[in-house]
Amino acid sequence: MSGHSKWASIKHKKAATDAKRGKLFTKIIKEITVAARHGSGDIEKNPRLRTAIDRAKQANMPADNIERAVKKGTGELEGVSYEEFTMEGYGPKGVAIMVDVVTDNKNRTASDIRNIFSKKNSNVAGAGSVSWMFEKKGYIEVDKKSISEDKIMSIVLDAGAQDMETEEDVYSVITDPKDFEAVKKALNDSGIEPKSIEITMIPKSTVKLTGDDAKQILALVEALEDSDDVQNVYANFDIPDDIAEAS
Repeated sequence: MSGHSKWASIKHKKAATDAKRGKLFTKIIKEITVAARHGSGDIEKNPRLRTAIDRAKQANMPADNIERAVKKGTGELEGVSYEEFTMEGYGPKGVAIMVDVVTDNKNRTASDIRNIFSKKNSNVAGAGSVSWMFEKKGYIEVDKKSISEDKIMSIVLDAGAQDMETEEDVYSVITDPKDFEAVKKALNDSGIEPKSIEITMIPKSTVKLTGDDAKQILALVEALEDSDDVQNVYANFDIPDDIAEAS
């Protein structure tokens, strides 16, 4: 869990920079569009869309942008046809990497991802090579300043959360995907606004890296994240706090 939490904190710092460049909006709009296309435009009937819109609101995306993305997904407005797929690979010291992609050109994006792996001295692997090392979970972060540990633990465990850990600045709440909405609602009903919410892939175990290996894996993951077509990157590494904080 610590490996995921550390990478999550790095992602959140990077998201602040991405938001300024508009890159974060691009990724969220794609997710909203795909979620609406595969489900419906009604957030009460489409949990994936509801989570995507919650994420958009956390990023301060204008309501008009959200509405247009939903309508493009449902076909009410003309839009690009996106395809979803996942690529898997290995980084330094055998670190497992999963890359979720949403693109309008699968061949181009797959080639781009392979090039990133190659340039970072890493390798793309076949489907299923590393996915077994991860579990799909709901992941919610709550600012420690907003609630006491005892109170939030009582709220989330009663709502069905599987686990909660106390990090430096946040509480990290883990749920089964089927209980994710119930836990999120319980927090909202208690007046708690999560800092981050997502359905993610959490590694079953982590590879501890130090020195140049730690810097190399960060460079690889950040290069993958910089692609507009990459929605999420999952990796089972754990690195020293000083290297994580310097990223």
